[in-house]
Amino acid sequence: MTTSPLTLEFPAVRGRAVTAVCDGGDVTSDAGVLLLKQADAKLGLTARLAAGVCDARQAGKVAHLAREMLQARVFGIAQGYEDCNDFDRLGSDPGFKVACDRLPESGADLASQPTLSRFENARTPSELVRLGTALLQTAVAQLPRDTRRVVIDVDPTDDPCHGQQQLAFFNGFYDEHCYLPLQVTVQGDGGRQWPAAAVLRSGKAGPTVGLASVLQPLVRAIRRQCPDARIELRADSGFGCDAVLRLCHALELDYTLGLKGNAVLERLSACVKARLVTEVAAARAAAPDDPHAGDGLRVYQLFPYQAGPWDGWERVVLRAEWTQGTYNPRFIVTNRVDLTGREAYEHYCGRGECENRIKEFKLDLAGGRTSCHRFLANQFRLLLHLAAALLLAVLQEALAGTVYATAQIGTLRTRLLKVGAKVVQTLRRVWFHLPTSFPGQEIWARLCQRLA
Repeated sequence: MTTSPLTLEFPAVRGRAVTAVCDGGDVTSDAGVLLLKQADAKLGLTARLAAGVCDARQAGKVAHLAREMLQARVFGIAQGYEDCNDFDRLGSDPGFKVACDRLPESGADLASQPTLSRFENARTPSELVRLGTALLQTAVAQLPRDTRRVVIDVDPTDDPCHGQQQLAFFNGFYDEHCYLPLQVTVQGDGGRQWPAAAVLRSGKAGPTVGLASVLQPLVRAIRRQCPDARIELRADSGFGCDAVLRLCHALELDYTLGLKGNAVLERLSACVKARLVTEVAAARAAAPDDPHAGDGLRVYQLFPYQAGPWDGWERVVLRAEWTQGTYNPRFIVTNRVDLTGREAYEHYCGRGECENRIKEFKLDLAGGRTSCHRFLANQFRLLLHLAAALLLAVLQEALAGTVYATAQIGTLRTRLLKVGAKVVQTLRRVWFHLPTSFPGQEIWARLCQRLA
C-alpha cells in the first residue's frame, strides 16, 4: 500500500499558491560534511585514530567498523551534532553516509546511539594514550619543518557536570561540580594555533596536574618535526611555580609564565609604583576636569628575582597599570633574553588567542558534553571533540586570503558547512545538487583545491 506524500499549503505570494510537498528524494542539510571528509583524508586523522583502537568484536558479526564510527562522531561534532542520540536520525542521512564511505542507497545506515555509546564506553587507558598521541602528532605535523619558534600554550578550563560522573568534584573557585580539562595548543611562525591535546582532569585537580605527561611527548614530536625550532611554554600564573620551571629547564624550553604577586615582589617594585603614581598625578593636574585622567598609564620594569623553592634567579617583568583609579600590578617570569620587559609582557598577552580557541571548543563544538558516567568515556569524548577541532582548523588554514580567513568555527559552520543538497546516486557517481544560489560556491572551489 502506497501513501501520497505530505502536502502543506502556505499563504499565497503575488497571487500564486505556495505548496510544500515531501517528495524531494534524498536531501541532506549538511553537504559541508564532504569538506570535512576531504580534510580528514588530507590528514589521515580518523585512520590514525582507528589504528589506535583495539576492536575485540568478532569480525564476521561487525556491521560498523571502528573507523566508520569515529568518522561519524567526529564529523557530527564538527557539524553541530555533539550527542550520540543525534545519529538515531543522522544514520540515514545521505551526506553523512557518503562521508563515512557508504552509498546513500545501500540500505545500510550508520551506527545508532546504542552502538556508538557502547563504542565510547569500551575504551581503555592504553587506547586513550594512543589516540591522544595520534592527535598530538597530527597537530605538530601541520608545522612547517623550517619553523624557527614554536609556542606551546596551556590553559585549564572548567567543565560543569550535571549528574554522577566519575571524578566530578565540587570546586570552590568555580562554585560548581565540574571537571578541569587541560587544553594545549601549538603555534608556529605563521601564528595559527593548532589544537594539540585535551586532558580531562578531576574537579579537584591543581593547575599543573597532567602537564608533564603532555609536555614531554609534545616536545619530542616538535623536535622531530622542526629540528631547528626554539620551543617555548606560555601559560598563566597557575603555572608560574618551581615545578614547572624545573620541567622547562629539564626539557630545555623557553618559557613565559604568569607569576602571582607577593610581599617581596611588591617591595621590589615599590619604586615603579611611586613612579606611576607621580605620572598619574601629573596627568590629573594637566586635565583637572577629566575624572578618568591617568587611567591606562603603564610602566614596565624588568628585575631579577628568586623565590624560596626556585633553583636560581629568574627574570621577572612587572607591568604596572593605573586602572579606574587603582594601582594594578601584573608579574611574569621569563627566560626570553631577546625581549625587553614590555615586549615580553606583550608576548605573554598573546596567550589570549589560546583562550579564544578554548571558547570555540566549548561553545561552537560543545566540548563540555562530557555526560557519560565513566571518566574514561568522557576522556574519549574530549578527544573526539579535539579531532573535530583539528579538522576545522585545517579548513580555517585553507581559507587564508578569503573573507573567512579569521572566521570562527560557528561562522564557518553556518556559512559554508550547513548547506542543503539533493543527493542522487547513479551507476557511476553520487551527485550532490547544491542550491544554484549558494553564495559560497567560490569558497568551496578554493577549499576543494587546497584540501586535495
